[in-house]
Amino acid sequence: MHPDLHLFVDRVRARELREEAARWRRARAVVRPSLTGELEKRLGWALVRTGLRLVDRHA
Repeated sequence: MHPDLHLFVDRVRARELREEAARWRRARAVVRPSLTGELEKRLGWALVRTGLRLVDRHA
């Protein structure tokens, strides 16, 4: 591929990625995570860590 064309494609893709990131930020600003969701996430990771410790201990 010609270097100028490659640079053009990279710039277009970068613009698309920036636009997509902006859409995600706007969507997250509208829907704030609830306290319950945060607690569920923390509990889930605590269970994962506990499970990994049990597997490591018995392996």
